[in-house]
Amino acid sequence: MAQGLFRIWRGSGEDASFEDYKTEVSSGMVVLDAVHQIQAESAPDLACRWNCKAGKCGSCSAEVNGMPRLMCMTRLDDLDLDQPVIIEPLQSFPHMRDLVTDVSWNFETKKKIKPFTPRKPDAPDGTWRVKQRDVERVQEFRKCIECFLCQDVCHVLRDHHKHDEFYGPRHYVYTAALDMHPLDTEDRAADLRDNGGIGYCNITKCCTKVCPEHITITDNSIIPLKERVADKFYDPLTKLFPIFRPDKPKAE
Repeated sequence: MAQGLFRIWRGSGEDASFEDYKTEVSSGMVVLDAVHQIQAESAPDLACRWNCKAGKCGSCSAEVNGMPRLMCMTRLDDLDLDQPVIIEPLQSFPHMRDLVTDVSWNFETKKKIKPFTPRKPDAPDGTWRVKQRDVERVQEFRKCIECFLCQDVCHVLRDHHKHDEFYGPRHYVYTAALDMHPLDTEDRAADLRDNGGIGYCNITKCCTKVCPEHITITDNSIIPLKERVADKFYDPLTKLFPIFRPDKPKAE
């Protein structure tokens, strides 16, 4: 076994700062293991969120060596332990204490998105008929574990603080899961433009890069949604020939 040096953000408000901790590390450990070990050995008051330790709850999101990651899925074997492992909280949300941030803004924003609105059942037994390819198209989006790493790395939220007028990558994925569902009839284009601020996204794909579920956020959700907004509001053909406007059918 060897010793590792961990530089962890501690405290709250203006009194917060990095503190160094040393602990024994071994092959197979992840960052969350080291944090738990430090809590047990020398910092029992270290605040850190976690739940499943299996990469499925999204609770242990943090920044490790400057990269948004899940601590439970970041192996120490993949890090340079000759240098301090720097662990700090997500930067796009209000800091509470130590490694904990207030991510409640995400849940409030999600409530603003129009819910799933299915069309009238088209079978005598009160069910629907859909094509398998249409089902598969939205399955990818449902893998999201709401770790909010994509929100943290997005420059619109992180650097420009546009929380009041920008949904962020996670909520574009959620909107895409609804909007591209073969049974949905709701029109969310105006909301994406006016309230969701989708025009702020310049498709740098940084959100896709950090997604632990490997959702193709930019190409498969954000770009198609931007295209729908552009088709409806900015395509000159839809103004000259409204018949080409790609509106969804109304719910019956």
